[in-house]
Amino acid sequence: MQQDAEQQVADFLDVLRFQQRVSPHTLANYSRDLAQLKQYCDLHGIPRWEDLVSQHVREHIASRHREGLGSRSLQRELSAIRSFLNFLVKRRQLTDNPARSIRPPKSPRKLPALLDADQMTGLLEGEQDNELEIRDVAMWELFYSSGLRLSELVSLEIQDMDLAAGTVLVRHGKGQKSRILPVGRCACRAIDRWLELRSRYAHSGEKALFVSSRGNRIAGRTVQLRLECWQRKLGLPEHVHPHMLRHSFASHILESSGDLRAVQELLGHANLSTTQIYTHLDFQHLATVYDQSHPRAKRRRSGSSMT
Repeated sequence: MQQDAEQQVADFLDVLRFQQRVSPHTLANYSRDLAQLKQYCDLHGIPRWEDLVSQHVREHIASRHREGLGSRSLQRELSAIRSFLNFLVKRRQLTDNPARSIRPPKSPRKLPALLDADQMTGLLEGEQDNELEIRDVAMWELFYSSGLRLSELVSLEIQDMDLAAGTVLVRHGKGQKSRILPVGRCACRAIDRWLELRSRYAHSGEKALFVSSRGNRIAGRTVQLRLECWQRKLGLPEHVHPHMLRHSFASHILESSGDLRAVQELLGHANLSTTQIYTHLDFQHLATVYDQSHPRAKRRRSGSSMT
């Protein structure tokens, strides 16, 4: 492509970096996705973004699909392309967005994996052999008590916790939206135990609620690895990750209350449709109970015959 076209991409990425302050992860994804589109344009002799039409975008997404790219990745790529072309439209460097009407292939909706109440109890009540495991269990308790995302948990600061009131302030939720969440007594007790030890690890001036053995704010990857170690220590057969604790929280609350709107607020979902996946989990549980208990739903035992 022409040098001007490459500069337009650079300008767009600068806006994301300095004005919108997107995360480094998001910036890297957008940069990679637009590089793929540029590669398509180079291959098909398209020198300027003004020469790009809807059919080109459709063919590009289709070719990426044939390469084996998953539905979610294709949706993200298309979102990056739309955002970039909208940027050019706003700057009047493009008259229309050729990606506006393109729809990505639908992704199959997978039910999230979760732990049942007994498994969660076993996970949270495992014996703690050292001070860092006391910290770890405080994190697991808070994940399950308040349904936090991993990024939300590692972003917490000491001042965000109000143990007396039993609440936590999430300042940096998805979309930079904040919310106040209840914290159960078991989680409050676990966090209180950690706070008694935290000063032995945290550097002076460090505000993070959870710190690593090096004294700095704990990293998300460290949390994941510690949970994997905890899972192996307890001998749990299923791979456990932080989001599974969030899923378990949501499913158990919905199963007990039936209040989908409340679960939406607790999870910090912008759209109710995102939360509705938990109704499928709840129905799955109800269907299992039905199959096991209803006289006309039970399957005949093998070997039985009709008379």
